[in-house]
Amino acid sequence: MHPFRLADAELAGLGAGRPSAGALGVLRRARLSRHLLLLREVRRAVAEDPAWYVRLHALSSDEFRAHCADPMTGLWAARALAALRTGPPAEPGRAALGDLPEPAGHPLSVTCAGRRLTVRLDDRGPLRHLLGLPAAAPLRPDEVARWREHLDAAWTILVTRHPEAAGTLAGVLRVIVPARPDPLAEGVSATSAEAFGAVALSAPASGVQLAVALLHETQHSVLNAVHGLFELVHPGTEPGYSPWREDPRPTFGILHGGYAFLAVTRFWRTELRGGCGGEAEFEFARWRAAVHRMAGRLLGGGRLTAAGARLVTALRDEVEPWLAEPVDPEVVRLADLARADHHARWRLRNLTIAPDDVAAVARAWRAGRAAPAVASVVAPGRRVTDAGSRLRLIRAVLRGDPPAAGSADAACVRGDGAAALTAYREAVRRDRADGAAWSGLALVAPQPALRHRPELVRAAALAAPEADIADLAAWLSR
Repeated sequence: MHPFRLADAELAGLGAGRPSAGALGVLRRARLSRHLLLLREVRRAVAEDPAWYVRLHALSSDEFRAHCADPMTGLWAARALAALRTGPPAEPGRAALGDLPEPAGHPLSVTCAGRRLTVRLDDRGPLRHLLGLPAAAPLRPDEVARWREHLDAAWTILVTRHPEAAGTLAGVLRVIVPARPDPLAEGVSATSAEAFGAVALSAPASGVQLAVALLHETQHSVLNAVHGLFELVHPGTEPGYSPWREDPRPTFGILHGGYAFLAVTRFWRTELRGGCGGEAEFEFARWRAAVHRMAGRLLGGGRLTAAGARLVTALRDEVEPWLAEPVDPEVVRLADLARADHHARWRLRNLTIAPDDVAAVARAWRAGRAAPAVASVVAPGRRVTDAGSRLRLIRAVLRGDPPAAGSADAACVRGDGAAALTAYREAVRRDRADGAAWSGLALVAPQPALRHRPELVRAAALAAPEADIADLAAWLSR
């Protein structure tokens, strides 16, 4: 069996988000080899030559290679083999999930400055729902035309202003699956570890939005392919905080987010240096710190393998100089606020205090004793995509549309901490279970316990309804 290897410099280049053409070639060949091995095992699991096997071997060598390398072929083969091994015996000559489907959809090809990107817009293939998002209905001709228009705009942006990123995209992306939009999200996208080079995403609003989404999801494909060659994370990790998700994530998921947002941050950095302000400046300021902190936490957490540590070290070294690059102080404030808001809302949604510990805290408060040390634990829950009202207000401010005075959130976003603190305290006084008010308090309150462990202060306040919130938070802070 032919081994696939990456030199240290190639792994470091991948970690920095600047893979060489040679490294991408290794990843593509490794994925093709995996697809072939999976197809062989699916064939061996049934008694007779199935129809898909006969069809494949009737193709020319180039057609055979293209079909086997297709992302949806890898996805089908992995799912079919898993179903054959865990499900009831298949009928003679048939594999699970039906026959391997033919590539479906609309070929889209765009060119800029002599560089070409060709993908398949898969709006009718039977496997498209397996990428992790509800698939959109088959597209009308005008919808296909809009996808082509946005892809052309995205490719022009990448080739003219982000040529290295364009090279990575051209070396990886093969299939786009239109997904149904989420009304609570600005856009949704996903990949599958078994479908290298395929992305699912909702219809973009612009070429810029599509460029960012494609770079983001392509990074996931690259990292999945690297992980297929090297274990990057030790197994058995507990879920934790990810700055890019509303739900708890395992270590590999946190690494995935940071790796994807390295490309996103670099995109906005280049846009900012090219003279684009507003959104570019905010997104760059917001994500450079998040990516750097994520890398530091992973490197200090003891959960990375040697290969994983090498990759994340390269990632951290790539983004660290960006922290010193000048950004408007008001934009930095808003970026810091957005990150803090996400973290506070995440803690209040996903962390809980054991009932016995909450009761012990309430007893200590009533007895005038010091607060006992209690742990916050991750509570199981469903994935949420709502970015939150304060982020929407921040984006409005950046567009030159400041929020009307009067609300606690408006005061918070304006930087009027005193007015926001008064309003949030009043909201919590009226309803001690109001999560939005608690997360707002976590942003402006002076007490460390409220800033760093709002879920603990909320639990204590619900268990001791007679307590003044400020006094309780100060007591817990001690």
